[in-house]
Amino acid sequence: MKRILYTLLGILACHTLFAQKLQPGFDKSEYTELLYAYSRWSDSTHNKGIPESNRFKRTYRSEEMGLVNRWELYEDPYGINVISIRGTTPSEVSWLANFYAAMIPAKGKLQLNDSTAFEYHFADDPRAAVHVGWSVASAFLLQDIIPVVWQQYNKGVRDFIIFGHSQGGGISYLITAQLLYYQKTGVLPADMYFKTYCSAAPKPGNLPFAYEYEASRQTGWSQTVVNAADWVPEVPVSIQTLTDFNVTNPFKNAKSMISKQKFPTNLALKHIYNQLTKHNKKAMRRYQKYLGKVASKFVVKKLVGYKSPDYFESNYYVRTGTTTVLYPDAQYYVQFPDSDTNVFVHHSLQSYLYLTDKLTD
Repeated sequence: MKRILYTLLGILACHTLFAQKLQPGFDKSEYTELLYAYSRWSDSTHNKGIPESNRFKRTYRSEEMGLVNRWELYEDPYGINVISIRGTTPSEVSWLANFYAAMIPAKGKLQLNDSTAFEYHFADDPRAAVHVGWSVASAFLLQDIIPVVWQQYNKGVRDFIIFGHSQGGGISYLITAQLLYYQKTGVLPADMYFKTYCSAAPKPGNLPFAYEYEASRQTGWSQTVVNAADWVPEVPVSIQTLTDFNVTNPFKNAKSMISKQKFPTNLALKHIYNQLTKHNKKAMRRYQKYLGKVASKFVVKKLVGYKSPDYFESNYYVRTGTTTVLYPDAQYYVQFPDSDTNVFVHHSLQSYLYLTDKLTD
């Protein structure tokens, strides 16, 4: 009788585990297990001292594609799957994806090669713009991700975590945005749930993109995790010009207002206005030239048939998503001291795990 009772209790416990649903909000244990699982990318991260995940197990790893991009699928006992995006590798091409940093409109078409064009839609707002290198990476990855997601859905999986560290985090914003668009347009089922962790992520796009992304995820379904000592979340370099403001702003009619002033006040104000605006405009054009047009020439050598898209007149990158700040204390800097030689000391998985462990549950 006891054996039958224990068997029934075991079946009930298993059923409860599998019925557990993905929950919004930052989960310390969940994030830690994601870092554990991600640390086993032996070709891109160092996992010294990091244990293997007890929760997430890899069941699929893609081939390399695009700008040396890959992704993995993890599964857990609760029926939750993880789409894990690899970060930057030592490859020059992988770094090229980061430096190819001009902005493009957040919706459009990318001609990836002679036979493949990818229509992307990361935001509805025509003022929204995103990083071109990570958009190209996302376009390649999504073509492999979608069939696997459908395969898992047909097995009964409804809950997916999208995870990426470093470059993988920057790409994860765009992967998430595209998957949500596919749901909205019926390409993917509406009963899928997507939760995102962008760990140590750089800035993916401009303020209109960030606003729209955050509005769609602001109930806790996208987490940006940042070590305050890490420089990677501070890039790409951001250049704000007057055209990056909302339509209603006090600068819109500045030239007209200045012209109405009496002489010589109008000349003085015009000079000040030009000094405050021309340098940013010049910097933006130079940014687009070298991190757009020049960088695209190297991309074409890697992606035969790739056609560089038209760039967006902005380089105003901003941090995106609901942010969990891992704030270093004096003890942290004993373990991870600032360094002029190891510029990734505060970007490592070990540093993120150390600070995460200090968070209250």
